[in-house]
Amino acid sequence: MSGISFPAEEDRVLQSWNEINAFHRQLELTSDLPPYVFYDGPPFATGTPHYGHLLASTIKDIIPRYWSMRGRHVERRFGWDTHGVPIEQIIDKQLQEELGVRGKAAVEKIGIAEYNRRCREVVLTYAHEWRRVIGRVGRWIDFDRDYKTMDPSFMETCWWVFAQLHKKGLVYHGARVLPYSTALNTPLSKSEAQEEYRDVQDPAVTVRFPLLALEEQPEATRATVQKLLDAAEGKSVNFVAWTTTPWTLPSNVALCAHPDYEYLAVLDNESGNVYVMLEAGLKVLYKDPKKAKDKFKTLPLKLRGSELAGMRYTPLFTYFEEQFRDVGFKIILDTYVKQDEGVGIVHQSPAFGEDDYTINWREGIINADRPPPNPLNAGGEYTSEVPDFEGQHVKAADKNIIKHLKNSGRLVRESTLFHRYPFCPRSKTPLIQRAVPSWFIKVEQSVPDLLKNLEKTHWVPEMVKTGRFHNWLGSAKDWNVSRNRYWGTPLPLWVSEDMQEVVCVSSVAELKRLSGHAGETKDLHRDTIDDITIPSRQGKGTLRRVEEVFDCWFESGSMPYASSHYPFSYPDYDASNPESGLSRTEGPGKALFEKFPGDFIAEGLDQTRGWFYTLSVLGTHLFNTFPYWNCVVNGIVLAEDGKKMSKSLKNFPDPMLVIDRYGADALRLYLIDSPVVRGEPLRFSEQGVKQIVSGVLLPLWNSYNFFSQQALLWRKNTGHGFVYDKELEKSNTNVMDRWILAATQSLLQYVNAEMEAYRLYTVVPRLLKMVDDVTNWYIRFNRNRLKGQASSTPAATAKASTNGTNGDSNGVADEEANDTLHALNTLYEVLYTLVRALAPFIPFLSDNIFQRLAQHMPPQPAQNGGSKGLGSDLRSVHFQHFPTVRQELFDPVVERRVNRMQKVIELGRLCRDRRTISLKTPLKTFVVLHQSQEYLDDVRTLQGYVTDELNIRDLVLTTDESAYGVEYNIQPDIPSLGKKYKKDAMKIRKALPALSKEAVQNFLSTGKVTVEGHELDAEDLRVVKEIQPSKETENWEITTEGEVMVILDSFAYPELAQEGLAREVLNRVQRLRKRAGLVPTDDVRLVYSVLGSAAAAAATGNAEEGHNGGGGQVEKEAAANAEAARLEQERVVEDMFAKQAGAFGKAASHGVERAGRGVKAGEGAAVVAEEETEVKDVRLLLKLLKV
Repeated sequence: MSGISFPAEEDRVLQSWNEINAFHRQLELTSDLPPYVFYDGPPFATGTPHYGHLLASTIKDIIPRYWSMRGRHVERRFGWDTHGVPIEQIIDKQLQEELGVRGKAAVEKIGIAEYNRRCREVVLTYAHEWRRVIGRVGRWIDFDRDYKTMDPSFMETCWWVFAQLHKKGLVYHGARVLPYSTALNTPLSKSEAQEEYRDVQDPAVTVRFPLLALEEQPEATRATVQKLLDAAEGKSVNFVAWTTTPWTLPSNVALCAHPDYEYLAVLDNESGNVYVMLEAGLKVLYKDPKKAKDKFKTLPLKLRGSELAGMRYTPLFTYFEEQFRDVGFKIILDTYVKQDEGVGIVHQSPAFGEDDYTINWREGIINADRPPPNPLNAGGEYTSEVPDFEGQHVKAADKNIIKHLKNSGRLVRESTLFHRYPFCPRSKTPLIQRAVPSWFIKVEQSVPDLLKNLEKTHWVPEMVKTGRFHNWLGSAKDWNVSRNRYWGTPLPLWVSEDMQEVVCVSSVAELKRLSGHAGETKDLHRDTIDDITIPSRQGKGTLRRVEEVFDCWFESGSMPYASSHYPFSYPDYDASNPESGLSRTEGPGKALFEKFPGDFIAEGLDQTRGWFYTLSVLGTHLFNTFPYWNCVVNGIVLAEDGKKMSKSLKNFPDPMLVIDRYGADALRLYLIDSPVVRGEPLRFSEQGVKQIVSGVLLPLWNSYNFFSQQALLWRKNTGHGFVYDKELEKSNTNVMDRWILAATQSLLQYVNAEMEAYRLYTVVPRLLKMVDDVTNWYIRFNRNRLKGQASSTPAATAKASTNGTNGDSNGVADEEANDTLHALNTLYEVLYTLVRALAPFIPFLSDNIFQRLAQHMPPQPAQNGGSKGLGSDLRSVHFQHFPTVRQELFDPVVERRVNRMQKVIELGRLCRDRRTISLKTPLKTFVVLHQSQEYLDDVRTLQGYVTDELNIRDLVLTTDESAYGVEYNIQPDIPSLGKKYKKDAMKIRKALPALSKEAVQNFLSTGKVTVEGHELDAEDLRVVKEIQPSKETENWEITTEGEVMVILDSFAYPELAQEGLAREVLNRVQRLRKRAGLVPTDDVRLVYSVLGSAAAAAATGNAEEGHNGGGGQVEKEAAANAEAARLEQERVVEDMFAKQAGAFGKAASHGVERAGRGVKAGEGAAVVAEEETEVKDVRLLLKLLKV
């Protein structure tokens, strides 16, 4: 299967999972194990899954898979957010096309029952597509037992949750200024309003408010007013205010100044009016006041804002003059007025500004009996209270209001402003601030409890907990939980007409009892329950349900309880007891708290103001705990250009096409091995997914494939199949085997620790390094052992004697077979462990390889009664235990030695790369310099691997740096120096090259040095080892990393190739002697033949066929070239034997001959061993003749 298609293989595995019902089989195998609770946040099904969903799904799959394999029972139920604006928008669009109306008008036309029927129809439009995509990405989750927020059982629990808050006095009704969507006709929560900001251009106007005549001013202000009038010398005195919301001006009832700021009286030369304003505001009227001094004059009068308080002015419009004449249209004071924005006086429209509302309530301008002017309908259009602009939407009315102000002479300046403005995240229309009667849940008073509960939870990354979420909770405001919509869970509040009697219903049974309603209640939506009334117990007639529905975030925040119909479907629920469900130790709460709080939740960074927040608030209010212990927060997946992914822009590839090209494993691993798991943004790149295939999945598959081929070779050579033996590793002495086994244990120890801490971003790189260690180090260095050619490895060569060994041929063969078995067993152990460790991350390929490896497992006795328990079913890797650490295989010394060997080899490869010298070219000397003798000794124990891999003759390991002219140079850490020493940093930097050798050495030993009067340490400086270039060092390639420096002599000495070839051939001769059972005193002659390559043989065969057939000119030329190449190789080998004859003096004591010369077999000599082998691309036939 060299040409493996990962997507096709994944489809096969997916089919296998479906056939055996794998997910439910895993649940069955773990049913008796302790529970691990995962809560899945509900998405909307009104669109198809995007990369953000796939990322979240991958995280939500990896962690439950891991804990399942760790011996926990992990139920996973999918959830759907089925209420709210996204669904209503679909219906509104339909009704706009059908009837020409939408929203409230459409509902009034078709009725709420029909409206909700349509909503119900479209709720799960894309549910099948979600099921297909989520399944294809490898996520195991139960779609058949899903929960939906529109289910009556879910809605009833929402009622119960709200009723508990109401009993605790945490619910109240009030008018507050809230973000309001005129497109949706409803207020939003503050968290929703902060989801989307856009850069917009708005009108900015400065308007004048003429000061009333002296006799119309309050007595307390008249002295100050007189000063103003005197300074103006008969000119009209005006207060000026600046605003970017001209549409709020018809509702103006006051002006606000800062009590401590100093206000000027400014004469505008063009209009002749005197304006009262801040000096800082002159730039609003005159852009550059210094250049516009001919346009205005500052009068010799300055007044503090506190002196302006109470002064009255002429209203801009007369719409609300009668209502507010006695209490409004005056200067009030507050410190919220900014000096660097506008002109220092802020116009007040209390219905459309939160600060305005608070200040005007405090000043008594508005109150419960005198609400603020709010002349808008639900759609944001002016009502008949403002006849000049009736029917106009507020944003559209801006230009007409400005025109009106211009005509009335009240407009002072008009301009435009570019600024960031909040938009409705659902309708994508501008939001306004508006006072709306709403139902609130108290949150502000619970902030200390929220922060205390936050400290008990674990977040990844930690910075989200300590930063963003902590700050959000710390500044939490009371939660507007009501929405003026139709398709949602109705608020369970029945009220009297005067709102003085309020009944909060907690269940369907309670509603029936209170109302006397005898009919069956299968649904709890508005069309079903709005007509149900409750008789007043206070003599107030009939209580009717309020019109509002829940904010859908209340529903998702209730998910830990509502998804299982708590407390109604729990044991020991007592409907007659109002407290049933509130105790942790009795009734339904006893069963709930066996699995509550949940162990794990995960969503995107945006949910800090959404689901994470509402979960935390409701959990704290109900049980004084967050309903989760661990929270993983992912960043946002952006398009490759850094912009938000957009279907209209087509700036990202379709997720299913990416999976079809590269497979789900590749996509999963790409997403998880990225900054997005640390809460940072990811620019999605299809090329990155492709690189996962070539860099990780293919090498892992090839590692298994190599094992499989060697297992077949083992069967061919031994007559029986390979069977894994766990105990065999205890007798293994091979250093590379011991290393890879020890490294595997270290990996497992690390993975378990990091997974328990939910740090996926540290686990994946370590797993990928292990794949690299297996493929590019272990298999590469042990390929011959695994093939049964043990004596050709560096380790074996080091053990072998130069003139053969004692022992019979069977003993040698047994030794080689035993070594091969150890190598195969080791590779199997590592692969078997690795695929189980990788199973949560790449579930398809790990299962694919596991099912193939399972064939080599010894027969297992049935566990736990034959069908129960992890490990008892070998049909999937996901039915197994996560691999446990084998303490007996730990070997930190061997791990340290091999790690150091790897580092030296990597530096050697780097040296070759820099000189563009192939590894096939033998080089003479490689020097490793390090001041630790232990480091050098570690490398020395494995020097055969170093010399063999780097193709060098001499490896020099030394601490003597002076012998190679090593010098130390101190260089500055520029950021650190600049931060600490500022202006002196440059002087220090210039002084460093002049430091004496003694000063440098002193810094090396003490870590401190004084430069330009400043004592510097290791944070400020770094030491660099250097060798000065010279004629002598021109062939040296030098590389330094940390404490180790390597020097490679890159000169190509011609004789090295011969020496290398001689060593390889001698190695094969020694192996032949060993197999023949020869002793050192046995004399033999070596006879060799140089054979053509396999390709050459094929070319020759084709040429002969072409000759017989009368054609084949190309084949003839190929055969001729191949023979010429063979003759050249024969010349090279013959030259090598001639010049390196001394190397073969003992192994072939009677000399070396090319076949066809000298003594022939049978003439006083017998062939005792022969082998066809390949040495450095040369095919040889070697024969030993005993003389």
